[in-house]
Amino acid sequence: YVAAVYEHESILSPTPAAPVERRSALELMGRNLDIYEQQVLAAARQGAQIIVFPEDGIHGFNFTRSSIYPYLDFVPHSDSGKWNPCREPYLYNDTEVVQRLSCMALKNKIFLVANLGSKQPCERSDPRCPSDGRYQFNTNVAFGADGSLLATYRKHNLYFEYAFDTPPEPDHAFFDTPFAGKFGMFTCFDILFFEPAVNLIRQYNLKQIVYPTAWMNQLPLLSAVEFQQAFATAFNINILAANIHHPTLGMTGSGIYTPVKSFIYHNMESYGGKLIVAEIPVITADYKTHLEKTPGRISEKGKEQSPPSFYAEMMYDNFTFVPVWGEKGELQVCANTLCCSLNYRRAVLTDELYALGVFDGLHTVHGTYYVQACALVKCGGLSFSTCGQEVTDATALIDFQLWGNMSTPYIFPLLLTSGITLDFADHMGWKNNHYFLTKNRTSAGLLTAALYGRWYEKD
Repeated sequence: YVAAVYEHESILSPTPAAPVERRSALELMGRNLDIYEQQVLAAARQGAQIIVFPEDGIHGFNFTRSSIYPYLDFVPHSDSGKWNPCREPYLYNDTEVVQRLSCMALKNKIFLVANLGSKQPCERSDPRCPSDGRYQFNTNVAFGADGSLLATYRKHNLYFEYAFDTPPEPDHAFFDTPFAGKFGMFTCFDILFFEPAVNLIRQYNLKQIVYPTAWMNQLPLLSAVEFQQAFATAFNINILAANIHHPTLGMTGSGIYTPVKSFIYHNMESYGGKLIVAEIPVITADYKTHLEKTPGRISEKGKEQSPPSFYAEMMYDNFTFVPVWGEKGELQVCANTLCCSLNYRRAVLTDELYALGVFDGLHTVHGTYYVQACALVKCGGLSFSTCGQEVTDATALIDFQLWGNMSTPYIFPLLLTSGITLDFADHMGWKNNHYFLTKNRTSAGLLTAALYGRWYEKD
């Protein structure tokens, strides 16, 4: 099928914390929706059957709970029956944004997924009802090619979004299409957690995901395109990921991903939006995913004398590292119960320092979640203290096998190359209770090769 995602440089309110009238909120959102309209038309002309827009693309961000209120539409929650906002605009009040999106889908005969702020009044008798008498949700809406509202999803894992409430239960949201079956949806930070992302995919055996996001890149392990690709690979699914474009805030990185190929956009240099349109295969068969443990053996050679280990901070976590010296070798580094091993050979010796790092613990900055990671990274400079820094360019081509005795089945294989480009492992999977990833010769200099494990039960 043909899919489209749009990385949108949203027009933002200069003073998001200041109260405004609904009229001026609609005026600002209308300017973003005008751009959406052009992009839907462009995508439809290229044969796209579905288009996805980013999180916060219509209203922007940095609001307070009360200042966002004029920007919120009323969106009935999924199970309240079929509604076509374009054809039945009179059913509910405050649905101007939803109506416009619905009409774009209808006019261009395209499935459309977008993110907006929504409101739902609640009764005083509801113990969870906020004091202002309403819920405010970060909401995705999906429309069919006829403009009808097919599904809504309310973001569960909020990322410092004080304007919004967490829904009482995680939404498991999906919708059906004639061209690729069911699509599930969740938003941004959700991708790092079991609920609803992992549970949704496993419970409904989903093979396609739409993913609006407003993601701030964090190298070396959580750049948007890097993690989106790893997620598609780990679950053997297609992901249509639309990010916002604000390079000054470190926000870029969208793509259409399959488990073996990706069409990505990552651009920190220029401004303006970017439409990606690609034809990708429908995944139907349930291949063995990389999450299934399979027996097998890994050669355990005699360990040579390892170089000195050292500590450095990476992604706000205290990693234990060993330097990767010389043209070839075999290394191991451990922390808690996790041991990471590396076999490597360099094509040409460059004057770049690489290190193999391990972390097995609770990550607590900008969110709390338990990580088990084995990571081969290029350091920022030549001293140990630069390992773990954000690096975007590299020249070293390294053949390697990386493995770790991970305690969780949820391993996201990261492979990032120079200029924030992606590569694919030659082989990966479980052998003998170790997860491994091998690669002969990356297509460009290696930035990061990592096994990023999420141990959800220990969150």
